[in-house]
Amino acid sequence: MLQMKLCGDLVLREKCELVTEITPDVLDIMDEMVGMMHEQNGVGLAAPQVGVLKRFLVMMEPDSGKVFKMINPKILTRSSETCVLEEGCLSVLGHDNLPVYANVTRPASVEVEWNNENGDLMRAEMSGLPARIVQHETDHLDGILFIDYLSPVKREMLMRKVRKRK
Repeated sequence: MLQMKLCGDLVLREKCELVTEITPDVLDIMDEMVGMMHEQNGVGLAAPQVGVLKRFLVMMEPDSGKVFKMINPKILTRSSETCVLEEGCLSVLGHDNLPVYANVTRPASVEVEWNNENGDLMRAEMSGLPARIVQHETDHLDGILFIDYLSPVKREMLMRKVRKRK
């Protein structure tokens, strides 16, 4: 059974390796990640968040509930237009064991390419929440957390809430 890695665990700061073969093990982990994501009321989960240093993630389109399982996702283009939205993370929890949130500025839309579970190459333009989610989750694959986008003062205020948990 997979376990959620929390802020402070060094695995969250590692850069993940490409998936070279889509094995039953990779597919099983992705299925379990989808279950964890739903269980925790999340909209995305990346492999390093469960201690796996491979480039794959799962995410859900909030409006439709459609789940994407992305292997080796790559953001090809990012819009110059940005938007500010509140973000949280299942790996960055406060003292109440719930995610802490902060406003983050990101590109408003992206074009992303990935392999699906069958190995087929997929491509989509995403905007709004799906664009935000895929950027947040692909950041995890490079060891980047949403708190890295905050000013030092805002990051410290947020991290105080995280440290209270411990």
